Amino acid sequence: MTIRANILAMQGYAPGEQLNDPDIVKLNTNENPYPPSPRVFDAIRAALTSNALRKYPQPLGDTFRQAAGRALNVDPDGILIGNGSDDILTILTRAFVPEGGLIASPTPSYILYKSLADIQCARFEAVPFTAKWELDAGRWPRGAHLSFVPNPNSPSGTRVPLTHFVTLAQQLAPAPLVLDEAYADFADGHGLSLVKHAPNLIVTRTLSKAYSLAGIRFGFAVARPELVRELVKVKDSYNCDVLSLAAATAAIEDQDYFREVRTKILATRERMRWALTDLGFDVTPSHANFLWCRRADRDVKPLYEALKARKVLVRYMSYARGPEGAPEGAYTGLRITVGTDAEAEKLLTELRAIL
Repeated sequence: MTIRANILAMQGYAPGEQLNDPDIVKLNTNENPYPPSPRVFDAIRAALTSNALRKYPQPLGDTFRQAAGRALNVDPDGILIGNGSDDILTILTRAFVPEGGLIASPTPSYILYKSLADIQCARFEAVPFTAKWELDAGRWPRGAHLSFVPNPNSPSGTRVPLTHFVTLAQQLAPAPLVLDEAYADFADGHGLSLVKHAPNLIVTRTLSKAYSLAGIRFGFAVARPELVRELVKVKDSYNCDVLSLAAATAAIEDQDYFREVRTKILATRERMRWALTDLGFDVTPSHANFLWCRRADRDVKPLYEALKARKVLVRYMSYARGPEGAPEGAYTGLRITVGTDAEAEKLLTELRAIL
């Protein structure tokens, strides 16, 4: 067998650790610490006891699209479903980026974007955030076939003002700008309404975070309906199965439960932020369900390892480049998911003992 040279050369995306240990306090992959809406379990049970599993699912997820359209006030025909938002990002890359083309995104940011470029045999250019974690549109590469901007950003949890995206989309037109809103449900505001004002803007969402469906794998994009009709040609015929569609529809319909869980997470996020600050960490104010924690006085990798030994799992992350004005060399920190109050207390107790 002959593997393509670009695949052999690429490093590949490394997901966060998934340890098979029920005693682990898992704060490394930004999963929701609370269960999904009870309606999700009812919907899955109903699907399991019907004839649904022997039939193909809805190819476009029409039932979900109608429910999401009502919940989010968007045109259902402008929704594209995916097997997680990563599937959506892959579809967009396949649709827009030619071999040898160019993908751009800010840095430090979601490292999957570069992997998508490598798979497509495309070039990748990372644009540093400004010192205030904003975008400098003037530094964005000309001729990019596709641009990804996560908002809120990972690992920093920071958020770029939405007005910046209208300006950047106009600058990049007709090439598409993807506003990756995996964590937007935890922020004060989102960019879904911008699609009406910028025809080349695409917003991607996931149900893995705020809706507690990381194990189901479901995401979607919102774009102009005429664009979605073209993107449907690129996706797999049935890229979302019966159970994921049932779960996603039930979750997006239960907005009361979503708001209840969101309120809990935001409250715990603030308590964790100030407690970690008191322990000597530089904690960036977050608009997501995680905190980006750094220390000027020590390497944080031993802290990650010591926590892991004590059955508390966080994400150690290191980038070659940081925002403008950051020290030269690696931009390194611990990205810590906001858990329940009990999980947060376990983390803080172990950190106090280690420090």
